Parts: sequence; C-alpha cells; structure tokens
Amino acid sequence: MPVQLNHTIVMATDRDRTADFLVDLLGLAPAATYGPFRVVGLANGVSLDVVRADGPIRTQHYAFLVTEDEFDQIWTRIRDRRLPFWADPFHSRPNEINHNDGGRGLYWEDLDGHNLEIITRPYGG
Repeated sequence: MPVQLNHTIVMATDRDRTADFLVDLLGLAPAATYGPFRVVGLANGVSLDVVRADGPIRTQHYAFLVTEDEFDQIWTRIRDRRLPFWADPFHSRPNEINHNDGGRGLYWEDLDGHNLEIITRPYGG
C-alpha cells in the first residue's frame, strides 16, 4: 500500500468548540470522541484529531480540497458568521477569493488562529 496520511493533531484551547467549529463550517458529520481527541473525519479517510493544548498553540495551516458546490456553501457560512477571510495565506487581500490554477480558494482562521484554506483545484493542477 502506498504511504497515505491517516490523521493529524490539531491543538486547541477548547477541543470541543474547535471540533464543532470545523464540522459546522466545513459541513461535516459530527466529530467522534476518542480518548482525549475529538475526531473530525474528512471524505478521504483522513481525520483532524482535535486535542486541548496544555500551553501556547503554534498555529498551523490546514488546506481542504472541496467541490465547487462545497466551496459556495463554506464561503456562505464564513460570510454569514462575519468571519474575516482572505485570498492569500499572508492575509494581505481581505474579503477576496483567489482563482489559482483555474479554481477558487480562500483563507480564514479558526478559533486559535490556525490558517484554514479551501481550494477547488489542487495547486499545480
């Protein structure tokens, strides 16, 4: 079997609130609980395992490949919640989306400042 990403850990000040935030904005099934983790499952079998941090959180970047319809739904939820969003990872183009590689993309932050991204085309594709 080729190497595959199975899960990654997302550090959070409040694991339940963060898991619910991700599930809600991305339109996913409710997160399961597994030990200290809230497991946010993605369509390709990868999960984001959200756990409470005991100290300062180093922010990370998480990118999600979505369909055009999913993009529209997520973007609507971001705007409905009046969350800031940007067309670039450095947050220099507020309230815009990008059209990289012939698709659409945008960035926003989660409750702890992790840089989240949705794209409709893989980079270089």
